[in-house]
Amino acid sequence: MLMGNTTCRRMGGAGFAAAFLLSSALAASAQEEVTFTRDVAPILQQRCQTCHRTGQMAPMSLVTYDEVRPWARAIRSNVAERSMPPWHIDKTIGIQEFDNDISLSEAEIDTVLRWVDAGAPRGNPADMPPPIDWPSDEIWRLEERYGRPPDLVVSSPPWTQAAEGQDQWWQPMVETGLTEDRWATGIEIRPTVEARRVTHHSNVYLQQEEEPGDHVSVVDVTPRGSYFSEFAIGKIGDVFRENTGKLVKAGSRFTFDNHYHSVGEEVTAQTDVGVWFYPRGVVPKYRVYGQAMGARQSQRDMDLPPGVETVHHAYIPLPAPARLENYQPHMHIRGKAMTMEAIYPDGRVEMLNHVAEFDFNWHVNYVYTDDSAPVLPRGTVIKLTAWHDNTESNRNNPDPRQWVGWGQRSYDDMYHAHVNVTYLTEEDYEQIVAERRARQSDNQQ
Repeated sequence: MLMGNTTCRRMGGAGFAAAFLLSSALAASAQEEVTFTRDVAPILQQRCQTCHRTGQMAPMSLVTYDEVRPWARAIRSNVAERSMPPWHIDKTIGIQEFDNDISLSEAEIDTVLRWVDAGAPRGNPADMPPPIDWPSDEIWRLEERYGRPPDLVVSSPPWTQAAEGQDQWWQPMVETGLTEDRWATGIEIRPTVEARRVTHHSNVYLQQEEEPGDHVSVVDVTPRGSYFSEFAIGKIGDVFRENTGKLVKAGSRFTFDNHYHSVGEEVTAQTDVGVWFYPRGVVPKYRVYGQAMGARQSQRDMDLPPGVETVHHAYIPLPAPARLENYQPHMHIRGKAMTMEAIYPDGRVEMLNHVAEFDFNWHVNYVYTDDSAPVLPRGTVIKLTAWHDNTESNRNNPDPRQWVGWGQRSYDDMYHAHVNVTYLTEEDYEQIVAERRARQSDNQQ
């Protein structure tokens, strides 16, 4: 004790200050220690466990500490590169507000990196959040939103995928059975649980008679019809904004485009289409058209010479004022990047979005918010630019010596964007633009 007092007297005021600062720094460091139970587990629950849990599509479960710890370095790498969670929009350009944004914030990325760099400590078990009670895979995910099961369910005929062999496409046409026109407010595409093991994606197209006043052709993917909705890894369906919907006419048909691959044992697969309708007699103000933008141009001019990167463009004019509800680029394994731009009638060009690191393993649908969805005047031209990499540097490329053309197989290629388009009247267009300008002005004050 005496020695301590003598030492303190020799330190003087400056010594006390230094000791206090050091003590404070150590205390702050202890408080800032990142642990799995308190800091990382909540991020995994919110951003990762939809796929990373037992029985789901991801290759490993990330629910418990013991499951996560062996993957810590891999998690760090994927998070630092922003390849996980899958969200490939370039964050430096274009629209950045989305209803379904699953990307990590800068703070969340920093938390994960610091946790791994600190040795991936477990932390206090009492800090662990309660596990999420995930719904059964047999349910309709939109049933909770609408408070009821789908009003219409249409199933594709069964398909048996062989244990081994090339990918197959099952493209049956099935009657909807509707005897009156109905307006869809929500759509969910759901392969059966067994089918999800072999289903790469399931596109559903709508075949129905075209009428005067329809803004777009009822056939944008020959000969299957117009784009209705899709199941793919990263997407389950569509929810339409208030007072908007897709018109499904009496006598209409669904054409399925089910892409199956073999998994080492025989699997019988089916896909269900669930549709929630507005009440009978209710007609929403706006009709939503599903468009596979660029599909026709892609079928016509798709050509990838061996050993080079190529660029293709598609131009899609808007016949009326319109709001774009989402952006979902689609290419195959040589796809590298895709932009969607708006060329206005006055010649001005606006970059809407750029997917800089396209990954065919994920079909991410970027759904705009109410305030961020592009509202465009009549005569605007949507320009898609698609880059494909048919070189050795593309690690997914099975053979850079091959010429590649348009085709359904993953080893062939294509380019288009699935976009839901809501066409507006001139008066409504002017009103929406004016309201947005007023809100923007208020926010800047």
